Amino acid sequence: MSITKNREEIELIRESALLVSKTLGMIAGEIKEGITTLYLDKLAEEFIRDNGAIPGFLGMYDFPNTLCISPNSQVVHGIPNNTPIKDGDVISIDCGVLKNEFYGDHAYTFGVGNISQEVKNLLDVTKESLYHGIRNFKSGNRVGDVGYAIQNYCEKRGYGVVRELVGHGLGKTMHEKPEMPNYGKRGKGKKFVEGMVVAIEPMINQGTHKIKHHKDGWTITTLDNKPSAHFEHNIAIIDGNPELLSTFSYIYEALGIKSDEENEFINNYKI
Repeated sequence: MSITKNREEIELIRESALLVSKTLGMIAGEIKEGITTLYLDKLAEEFIRDNGAIPGFLGMYDFPNTLCISPNSQVVHGIPNNTPIKDGDVISIDCGVLKNEFYGDHAYTFGVGNISQEVKNLLDVTKESLYHGIRNFKSGNRVGDVGYAIQNYCEKRGYGVVRELVGHGLGKTMHEKPEMPNYGKRGKGKKFVEGMVVAIEPMINQGTHKIKHHKDGWTITTLDNKPSAHFEHNIAIIDGNPELLSTFSYIYEALGIKSDEENEFINNYKI
């Protein structure tokens, strides 16, 4: 059963989501050739704890780290390690925090140094598909409307949409109902209502949509070893429409990027 939230609860989720946003922004300024993903993980844990929160992923289902860091053909759930980041890598970073009893959870995929135009296109399409999905997260629509919007946008451009991994509801637990697949049929699935909060997170592959689970129990890669991208936002339905609780603005500030992509989803309501 989906759990709806009142506006005070939504504000607490926003506080957690924005701490994730700030953590990813801090990490964005540190990603460079030669840095290890384990170094980034330690920075994130320290930053989250310094801001009065607990790393949301650390220990969840026995996951050993604060960040899921998934380079290149890894789709999600990559375990940070001492392998140096290389020029041309694409790095997906997923972060969660628990603060004031509510979770925040979102992700961004970074290109390191000189990435190919093909990879740039993958990142652009995956991020844009996220916003196509968010536009369809509104009162009266259904889960299939969001999934269809993401799937249709990506598959028309030749990309593979991962089936086995999905977005989810968000609140006092990290993974609530409803599940939010990145594929689907319009008009099908759970109906959206006021006060729902979800994480929408397209996981899109340059090649096949098929994936491979590795023996460590966590790492998931594309079956054809081509790159994958992952972008995720936290969103609430407020006054019938999607309202962003997370932001990529801290990442963009760190990287010197100007963007107005989030403006249509920021309503700035008052409690």
